Amino acid sequence: MSEPSVTTQAPAAEAAGQMTHRQVLEALSGLLLAMFVAMLSSTVVTNALPRIVTDLEGSQTGYTWVVVATLLAMTATTPIWGKLADLFSKKMLVQIALVIFSAGSLVAAFAPSMGVLIGARALQGLGVGGLTALVQVVIASMVTPRERGRYSGYIGAVFALATVSGPLIGGLIVDSPLGWRGCFFVGLPFALAAFVLLQRTLHLPVVRREVSIDYAGATLIMGGVSLLLVWVSLAGSSFAWASATSAGLVIGGVVLIAAALVVEARFATEPIIPLRLFRDRTTSLATLASVMIGIAMFGATVYLSQYFQFSRGMSPTEAGLMSIAMVGGLLVSSITSGRIISRTGVWKRWLVGGMVLVTAGFALLGTIDGSTPLWTVGLYMALVGLGLGATMQNLVLAVQNNTRLEDMGAASSVVAFFRSMGGSVGVAVLGTILSHDVKRNVSDGVQQLTASGQLDRADLQAAQQSTGHIPDISALPGPFRTLYEASFGEAFGHIFMVATPFAVAALVCILFIKEVPLRTTIEKDVDVLEAEGEQVDVVTSVR
Repeated sequence: MSEPSVTTQAPAAEAAGQMTHRQVLEALSGLLLAMFVAMLSSTVVTNALPRIVTDLEGSQTGYTWVVVATLLAMTATTPIWGKLADLFSKKMLVQIALVIFSAGSLVAAFAPSMGVLIGARALQGLGVGGLTALVQVVIASMVTPRERGRYSGYIGAVFALATVSGPLIGGLIVDSPLGWRGCFFVGLPFALAAFVLLQRTLHLPVVRREVSIDYAGATLIMGGVSLLLVWVSLAGSSFAWASATSAGLVIGGVVLIAAALVVEARFATEPIIPLRLFRDRTTSLATLASVMIGIAMFGATVYLSQYFQFSRGMSPTEAGLMSIAMVGGLLVSSITSGRIISRTGVWKRWLVGGMVLVTAGFALLGTIDGSTPLWTVGLYMALVGLGLGATMQNLVLAVQNNTRLEDMGAASSVVAFFRSMGGSVGVAVLGTILSHDVKRNVSDGVQQLTASGQLDRADLQAAQQSTGHIPDISALPGPFRTLYEASFGEAFGHIFMVATPFAVAALVCILFIKEVPLRTTIEKDVDVLEAEGEQVDVVTSVR
């Protein structure tokens, strides 16, 4: 009975210019595996980073840059990948991104120093930027916004799976004879499988038209963003905030971005970021909200592994198990919200409710220290996970619902671009705050312990040598180890408190977004286009 149903539905769907559910799921298999690879690249090394930095004798700044390098490369190239998706074969671009990611993983696995590792992570970021941007673009070209919520639930589930399994797998690998280098090999089989699946299952029409790549705009955007992120990452540690170096980086970054805006607005035939997109209220507010979410989410959560390992004395595997609290909430809310949105076409209430939970979760995490009960920390993390699951994918969905098909790649990548940029800023700034707080707390504590006679000369020398880099806490003298754990615990609560106002700002932006029911066509309806004052004769509405 099921076979006739499939055969009768397929011609109808093809005649309507849409893929059947079975065809979508087949194509989605390779896309979801590619998304899993991108997410795994970040989560699998989360619990390995403390061990990596200790092994390579890195500092807290080095720890931050291992994360920032990936986010920086991903941020700078996301809009370029999105624009290329509007011009070239989407399948080919996803496969290229997989190859770039794999190359970066191999270099990282054999990195002999922090400098090489950071460079390899930047190369990984180029591939991850393509995967995160292109998967959303491809799905948007296959599925209507009304049905997209249903498939966004699958994306959320894969995101949750990678986030749950990544820290666990990473922790197990770090604690095994493979060591932390094995974490960079684990994604390669998945990348290869995704490449093969995409080749076999993803068949999208390629629209052949004259191509004009905005090389000037791409270069200026990457240069401007990079200079500003280098500034927020290193200011306060490598050079003073108020210094000639800071002034040079800020002025250079602002000038390059201003030049990019001029090029995008006046000279580019095919701009990387079409400025006309920001005429839409939903796109503008969603973009601003994405920046705030990126700062809060990436900036604070990336350091949770350090909290559990340095402040609570956990192993990488145990720290990975603690992440289940947050990811379990994300898994439940992403799947639930996606299915309900597909059924009702109503989405704003989920965005608002999600950001309320994120804000509450961050405010509560701002109260933790090294002595907070673990079940309490897990509860706060679950609130954040529930909120993020209902917010992240649905924010992209809201933008795609207001975007024409020909701009889908650029619009989707713009949201991802600004979220990644916010994440880069958040990781860099909050990492600097964390480093400063820990160093100050340790310094003050050492003075108190020395005055009270609890540290002898040898212990004091060991303490002074460890303040410049992240030490192996298990090898520290007893009193100093306790001091270091307490210093980290107190500092982590501070960075979550600093991140909370950014979550509040994202909530305010979402409150002002006007809800438009999800349309049931891939392209905007003709009457919607006419109401927006656009030329209808160049649009083919696919139903």
